[in-house]
This record gives sequence, structure tokens and C-alpha cells, in this order.
Amino acid sequence: MAAIAVRKKEVSRDLDHCDIPYYVSEFVEREVGNDYDSLRKLDNLIDKLSANKKQLEEQVLTVSSEVPKRIQNALKNAEDSKKSLSRLLEEETLLSDSISSHLMKAQPWMEDLDVLISQVEEIERHLAYLKWISRIEELSDSIQQYLMTNNVPEAASTLAFMAELDIKLQESSCSHLLAFVRSTVKFWHKILKDKLSSDFEEVLTQLRWPFVGPPQSQAFGLAAPASAPDVYNNLEMLFCQLLKLQTSDELLTKPKQLPEKYSLPPSPPIILPIQIMLNPLQKRFKYHFTGNKQTNVLNKPEWYLTQVLMWIGNHAKFLDDKIQPILDKAGSSVNAGLEFSRALVMLILEKLAADIPCLLYDDTLFCHLVDEVLLFERELYSVHGYLSTFPSCMHILSEESCFQRWLTVEKKFALQKMDSMLSSEAAWISQYKDITDVDEMKVPDCAETFMTLLLVITDRYKNLPTASRKLQFLGLQKELVDDFRIRLTQVMKEETRASLGFRYCAILNAVNYIATVLADWADNVFFLQLQQAELEVHAESNAVSKLQLGQLASMESSVFDEMINLLERLKHDMLTRQVDHVFREVKDAAKLYKKERWLSLPSQAEQAVMSLSSTACPMLLTLRDRLLQLEQQLCHSLFKIFWQMLAEKVDIYIYQEIIMANHFNEGGAAQLQFDMSRNLFPLFSHYCKRPENYFKHIKEACIILNLNIGSALLLKDVLQSASENETLKPSQPSATAALNELGIYKLAQKDVEILLNLRASWPNTGK
Repeated sequence: MAAIAVRKKEVSRDLDHCDIPYYVSEFVEREVGNDYDSLRKLDNLIDKLSANKKQLEEQVLTVSSEVPKRIQNALKNAEDSKKSLSRLLEEETLLSDSISSHLMKAQPWMEDLDVLISQVEEIERHLAYLKWISRIEELSDSIQQYLMTNNVPEAASTLAFMAELDIKLQESSCSHLLAFVRSTVKFWHKILKDKLSSDFEEVLTQLRWPFVGPPQSQAFGLAAPASAPDVYNNLEMLFCQLLKLQTSDELLTKPKQLPEKYSLPPSPPIILPIQIMLNPLQKRFKYHFTGNKQTNVLNKPEWYLTQVLMWIGNHAKFLDDKIQPILDKAGSSVNAGLEFSRALVMLILEKLAADIPCLLYDDTLFCHLVDEVLLFERELYSVHGYLSTFPSCMHILSEESCFQRWLTVEKKFALQKMDSMLSSEAAWISQYKDITDVDEMKVPDCAETFMTLLLVITDRYKNLPTASRKLQFLGLQKELVDDFRIRLTQVMKEETRASLGFRYCAILNAVNYIATVLADWADNVFFLQLQQAELEVHAESNAVSKLQLGQLASMESSVFDEMINLLERLKHDMLTRQVDHVFREVKDAAKLYKKERWLSLPSQAEQAVMSLSSTACPMLLTLRDRLLQLEQQLCHSLFKIFWQMLAEKVDIYIYQEIIMANHFNEGGAAQLQFDMSRNLFPLFSHYCKRPENYFKHIKEACIILNLNIGSALLLKDVLQSASENETLKPSQPSATAALNELGIYKLAQKDVEILLNLRASWPNTGK
């Protein structure tokens, strides 16, 4: 066993090969080990291993006998597949040869068959062509029969069907067929239109159409009421029949089109019965407002504009009561009143397009024309409900040469108006100066007139059809605001020496009013839409920075921001100049007060009643007079800014030049507090509830100077210990807390220490 053990130690495993000695050694070690008694198990172990060996041999024999059979079967299957594939290839070759042979034999037949098919297709096309001709002739014969039997409604319906066939054939290349259909439609359309138009005009004559008088004086409805129903029945019947000719009329008649430079929106042709109803009015319009008639004068555009508005108004009731029900019954979506108005407006547009080039460079005539057109448009939209999607006079005024002239004239007259308003004697006087409730802004007449001018310009251009044209007018408004600001600045500079004078204050009120109104306008829907349009223009042209684009898009800025900023800067400069002027007066009046003997004034106990220092009276009187004066001359918002700025300056001046520059005994500190709390602060109590909050330096200095001795000593010790231990964080809050407890929030610790040292009377503490 010892030998086995030694040998086992010598056996090492070969990892690269099947190491049988190693596995035997491991097996013996596992089954026998160092236990000599286990040698008794060797017989059983040998038997077990023999059985395993026999089993493995049997498995090897079985596998050795099965593998050749499987290989043999696989080879056999491969041979069978090869034979099958060879057979299929032979069949494919035979079939391919057969097909090729068949195709060669069938080739002549195919060529003959192609010829026959082409002939059949051609015959079918001829047949279809003949069928179309036959169909059109049948329809034509039907129309003829209907007309011979006086069945006009059916004839009109048949013509409408023929017109629809014409539309369907538009994509065909059969030009002769198209010409035949079109000529047939044209032939019957003319006959039916002439007949129906004649009958329709006769009915309209019986109704006394057109109505040239006002609605209340109209007698439409026939002179003999008994025959009225028959006439209205005929009106409805003929109107419906004419409606059926609409399709063919649109095919054959090209409506008048104004040049493309006017950029008119697309609109459908006027329906045929309305066209016929408009004929007498169109004749009247052309008779009076074209040629050499006395009514056709360039300086009287209001004549033809007013005439058209009268015609629209005179016929509105009849169209709504009699014609609209017919259209509704026929299933048409047309509005009779709007259709009538649209046709008459087209007459106006043609007239304007002809007249404008003749008066383009006559400022007076051109301006008068624009004014009258704008009045016409306003009434057309507000009274007669004309739609903004229809062609309008604004499209004519938006044509490039006309529009540029309009801008030039608008600017010229606006500048003239600005000259006259600023040179007026009442330019700087408020119209509402005697009405307190209305005159809150104290707006001078020139500023109010100017903003009214801008508002009128907005009303004039807000109905322009395109955003680009509106933006050009917005640019004009900005130019005018800037020009007016410059003029105000020039007048202000002339008044600089009298910065508290009436005119200077009026200019300041004007600047504030214009900035306020522009800020209000910036939130108006119309200007917000222009802001969006301006954003799109800038985004396309990359004319502004991404930051500015972002501000425009987020509505943080407005279209008037640049103007408002300039006006706000001017307002601030003017207010600062006024504050400085008053402050200089206050300083001059305070010279004696600065020299007051604060160190030797009697204490409060030594005086029966505290009274205002006589040296403070000039300063306080100056403050009072200027505050009252400017309260009357400035609007509330400006005056609020003024007195707050002035209070801040006075607070710092008294604190630095009077308090910090003197020493105070108990009486001097009490007198200072009395002068400030009972006299200075109340001057501002009319403008706020707690005026002392605007004089924090003075208020807190008075608190320090008037502390009783014990509190002052304690505070001094706290501040001294805090300053000695600046590096220790826990000590600092105690000093701040002590100051806050006394009501000291504004003054710094060092300032409080200086103020404590300004107290003249300190007890002898033995230190």
C-alpha cells in the first residue's frame, strides 16, 4: 500500500491527452484509499467493473453494426435523387424544345392577331366616337323637341346635362369632337339664354325692377295686387331655369378679370339670373361714371361710391324676401344679397383701376379718393355684411405703385398735422383740465391729438388684405412716433431752464401718455397678429438675432418695444432733471438748518412745548410748495415717481450732511426727531400711509440718537464685542438681532457705531 501511495504521488495528469493511468489512480484512491480493510471489497469491485466492461463492449458492437446500414441508406437515397433529377432535366429540355417550336409556328398567327386587335380597338374608338356624337345629337334633338313643345324647363335641364358631358370630355384629345360638343352647347345655350333672359327681364319690368328709390318708397309687387302671385311664380320658375344654364354659361363666358397686379382673391362667376338682374344697373353706372358725362369727375369719387351703396341698400329687402327663398329651394349655397353686392363692387374696382393712375400724383385728389374708399368699405362691411374673402377696394389700393403713393401721402399729411398740433396755442393745455375725473392723465392736447392720429391710421389700414402691407403701415406709425418723440425732445430742451414750468410738465405728461397707450396697444389682438407676422418675416430673412426671435415668439416683447423704451428713457431723464432742480432748492434752503447748534439745544424736559426748528422752515416750505406745484402739473403716476425719487435724495442728504456731520446732546436729538417725524414726514403723508418708510436713514438715525442711556450703553457694548469677535460666527447674529429689535434694518453696524459716538452725553462708567 505504501508503494501504491508513493506511486500515486508520482502520477501526474496529462491535460492534453486521455490520461488512463491518472484516472485509474484516482479510481483506486476513491474506492480503496489508505484503509486496508477496504481491500475486502476488491472482489465486488472487480465484478462490477467486469459487468461495466461487458456492457460497453455490447454497445460498441451494436453501434458498429448500425452505422454502416445508415450510411448505406443515405447513399441509396442520394442515387435515387440523382436519377430523378436527370429525368426531370430531360423532360425540361423536351418541353423547352416543344415550346420554342410552338412559338415559331404561332408567330405568324400572333402578328395577324395583333393586326386584328388593333383594328378592333380602332373600330371600338370609332364606335365610341360615333356614340358620343349620337348622344350629343340625341340631346340636341331632345332640346329642339322640348322647345317646339314649349317645355323650357326640360330643355334647360338637358342643356345642363350636355354641359356636364362637355366638362367630362375636356381631357380627351379628340379636338373635333370637343369642338362639336362645345358648338352644340353654345348654339342651344344662346337660344335658351336669349329666350329666358327676355322672359325674365319682362317679369322684372312688371316688378318695376330696378328700384332706384329708397326701400320705403318702393312699390314693387305690381300695381295690380291680384296678378302678383302669377308674376312671382313666373319669377321663381324663370330664375330656376336660368340657374340650370349656369354650368353652360361658365363654359362659354369668360368673366372680366382685372390685371394680376391687383392680386384679387379667386371668386366664382356671378350666377346668371343675378347677372341679368344687374344689367340695367350696370348700364346706368357706365352711363353716368364713364366717358365725358358731368357725373364722371375725378374729384367726386363719392358720387359713384354712394350710388352703389344706395343700390345695395334699395334692393336688399327684395333680394332677401323674394330671391333668397328661390335659391334655398333650388339647393344653392349662394347668398342673394352678397352675390348682388359682389357684382356691384366689381364695377367699383374696375372704376378705381381706371381712375387711380390719373390722379396718382395729385395729393389732394388721391387723399380724397382714399378717404372716400375707406368710408365706402366701412359701410359695406358693417352695414351690408360684405365678406373679407371677396374682392374689395383694398386690393386695388394695395397695388404696388398705388400703395407706395398712399404711404407717402399718409406720412405727408400726418407730418403736417403734427406741425399744426405742436404750433397750436392750446398744444400743451389739456382739453379736460376742468374735469377732474377725466383729466387723471393730464394729457396735453397735442399728445391726445397725435395718438388719435395714430388710431385713425390704424383704422385706415387694418382691413388691408395682406400682412406685409399692414407691416409697412406699422413701420410708418413707428416712424411717426419717433418723429414726435424727437419734436418733444426739442421743445423740452428749450424749456430745460424752467424744468418745473407748466410746458415742461406738459411735455413730460405727453411722453408718459404716449408710452402708456403704446403699451396698451401692444396687447391688442390686431397688433399681436402683426407681431406674429413680423416674427415670420424676420425668421425667413434672418434679420434679427435668435434671442430677439425668441422674445417675439414668447410675447415677452411687442411691436412697439423700441419706441416705448426710448420714451421711457426720455421720461426718466426729464423726471431726474426735475428732481435735481427741486433738490438743489431744498439744499439751498437747508443751509441754516445744517448749521443748527445741535450740541447745545435745551432738552425736552426744559421746554414746555416742542416746536419746529426755525432754521428748518425754509427747507420744509420749499418742499411743500414744490410738491403741491408738481402734484397739480404732473399726472398721478409721474408724480408718484417724482416724490419717491425726491424723498430718497432728501433722506440721504439729511442723513449724510446734517446728522453724520454733527454731534447731538439730548435736546438736539429730540429736536431732530421732532422736526423729522412731526414736520418732514407728514409732508409726504398725503401720498402714502407710512411716509417714514421712504426716509429710513433719517428714521433709524433718530432712533439711535434718542435711545435712553441704558439702552445706548448696552447696544454699544453688544456692537463693540461683535466687532472685536468678527471671526466668530455665533457673535454676529446677536448684533444684527439687537439692531433689529430696536427697529434698525437699513443702517449697517459701523454706521450705528458712528451714530452712537455722535451722542454728546455719556455717563462716566469708570472705564
